[in-house]
Amino acid sequence: MVDLRCIILVIVFPCLVGVLDASAGDTDPLYRHCVGECERTGCVRERCFTNCNFPLNGSSIDGPWYLQEPLYLQWKKWDCQSDCRYHCMVEREKDRAAVNEGPVKYHGKWPFQRLYGFQEPVSVAFSVLNLAMHFHGWLSFFILLHYKLPLKQNKQSYYDFAGLWHIYALLSMNSWFWSAVFHSRDVILTERLDYSSAVALIGYSLILAILRSFNVRDEASRVMVAAPFLAFITTHVLYLNNYKMDYGWNMQVCVVMAVTQLVCWAVWAGVTHHPSRWKLWTVVVGGGLAMLLEIYDFPPYKGFIDAHALWHATTIPLTFIWWSFIRDDAEFRISNLIKKVK
Repeated sequence: MVDLRCIILVIVFPCLVGVLDASAGDTDPLYRHCVGECERTGCVRERCFTNCNFPLNGSSIDGPWYLQEPLYLQWKKWDCQSDCRYHCMVEREKDRAAVNEGPVKYHGKWPFQRLYGFQEPVSVAFSVLNLAMHFHGWLSFFILLHYKLPLKQNKQSYYDFAGLWHIYALLSMNSWFWSAVFHSRDVILTERLDYSSAVALIGYSLILAILRSFNVRDEASRVMVAAPFLAFITTHVLYLNNYKMDYGWNMQVCVVMAVTQLVCWAVWAGVTHHPSRWKLWTVVVGGGLAMLLEIYDFPPYKGFIDAHALWHATTIPLTFIWWSFIRDDAEFRISNLIKKVK
């Protein structure tokens, strides 16, 4: 599939966006002063935080502030420092709105409103819905193969790409799971898990696009095609996590893999006589149009809905169509194989 998280260029959000530390908001002297005072006193204006337990002299009462967090806050890393940054950002945005100034980014991100501890709640919700759509698609695909279509005598499916799609489903659900976690709380660990999951899915999607579009059915040939890609993807993930999180290099790798699989599917859709090729075109074209949401970056409406959240929303119906195509492909190939046997 032309993976719905990486159809073209900037759609590969985890591969393209790095957390910057020099945005207009966090270089604002008033914001920096607010954060400094909050970290010293534990308060932003009239609001003080129970997880910032400081006396007047600035030293901690019962030990370092990071040891005073409730367990649920420690798990999400909403610590004293994070709360200071967030509430200082909120207060500065109120001040800017009062003088008719628009929102600015802080540490590379737009000022989102937290909801029940979630950093970007709408993106989290849409990521979960995408995960659910992949699970539904995979489950319906599994039921179709094993309960509705003919099986071999050993109870295996006639569809020779079934195993590859099962792996794809697991990688997709894993990627959207970590996308939800990453949008819930952006820290080093969740960032790396999201990036690594996305790279693994993009790389595997490229392998699958090549194998399916060129109809590679022999196991030895599949291994020969997949081996160099798997070696490169593994090396790339290890490089990002253990040597350097190079956002620029990661972007180039993801873009090349995404565009290559796009070309594979587009060419195959153009030359094949598959009865459901229109669904493939719908996903390719629809995903390409959704790219515009990533290009047109705008501040979150009411602090919740931004362009990236809307892009996550567009992938939900596209995922439904894509799994419909996969089911149609299984029926089409099995029907042809049975006709040849007869």
